[in-house]
Amino acid sequence: VQLQAFGGGLVQAGGSLRLSCAASGTFFSIRTVTWYRQAPGKQRDVVATITSTGLANYLDSVKGRFTISRHNAKNTVYLQMNRLKPEDTAVYYCNVQNQGVDYWGQGTLVTVSS
Repeated sequence: VQLQAFGGGLVQAGGSLRLSCAASGTFFSIRTVTWYRQAPGKQRDVVATITSTGLANYLDSVKGRFTISRHNAKNTVYLQMNRLKPEDTAVYYCNVQNQGVDYWGQGTLVTVSS
């Protein structure tokens, strides 16, 4: 399976972006998908997860601002990011696990200017 993450860019604080994670492969729609982010010099953190049935969980610092969703027919998971803050600046990655194997998108850079 291949994951392709896109939608990042430069935005001012308070702005919005929508990230997409598009996948090939037959198991994507039945697996939990996770968005991670990694800021320079920091560890990679979980930002949001969504199960195959649409149950979502979020990092505390993004609750109320970010929304994860999925369109299984399109094999795509989205991360809508509103009221962005400079501390949201990071490379964002999508991930799915299948039978013990991790699959990663290539990462998309989000830069939030103050």
